[in-house]
Amino acid sequence: MSFLIRVQLPDSPGTLGAVATALGTVGADILSVDVVERGGGLAIDDLVVELPSGRLPDALITAAESVEGVEVDAVRPYAGILDTHRELELVEEIAAQPKAGLDLLAEGVPKIIRAGWAVIVEHSEAGPRRLASSSAAPENPFTDLPWLPLERATVLDGEDSWVPETWKELGTELAATPLGKPGKAMLVARPGGPNFRAAEVARLAHFAGIVAVVLDG
Repeated sequence: MSFLIRVQLPDSPGTLGAVATALGTVGADILSVDVVERGGGLAIDDLVVELPSGRLPDALITAAESVEGVEVDAVRPYAGILDTHRELELVEEIAAQPKAGLDLLAEGVPKIIRAGWAVIVEHSEAGPRRLASSSAAPENPFTDLPWLPLERATVLDGEDSWVPETWKELGTELAATPLGKPGKAMLVARPGGPNFRAAEVARLAHFAGIVAVVLDG
């Protein structure tokens, strides 16, 4: 079974190799590594690892944190391997099928930023309305989205009053970005975490900006 494990580690030569060795002792096979953020002598890395059946994910935490200075932020099941070139492919798909652009965007973004699901919403006088959803998105109707209109990409508080109880129970991390104009936005979620880092929110905003230009064109 594959898992996404987010680790915070000293940004020094050999540390990531030591983590890989430690994970190997519990039978974990690293499938991909992505640097999420770096600065202040620390790095935040996402590792997609495969764990043999019968092994508990807690073993990943114990192994990784056996390396000095390493802390595990989150571990969750993960389907697929990160493809850092997926952004360009998705933009090309949207440009080729603009009428289905919002649906393609909602389905594609979770694969790019390793989220569980995404929905695209629009602010109107009658209240927020859903324009598109990824296949894994919950069916909850949106009756109140107090953060719309949205001026800039941001992390949202998953415990706010507008958040459905089922999302809270799952420990859902949320981020949103405007899509071309403040009244239209994309909401992305990670049930169970990890939380969205500043670099990820910036990446989401940049990508949404590119897609908005493509769709307006």
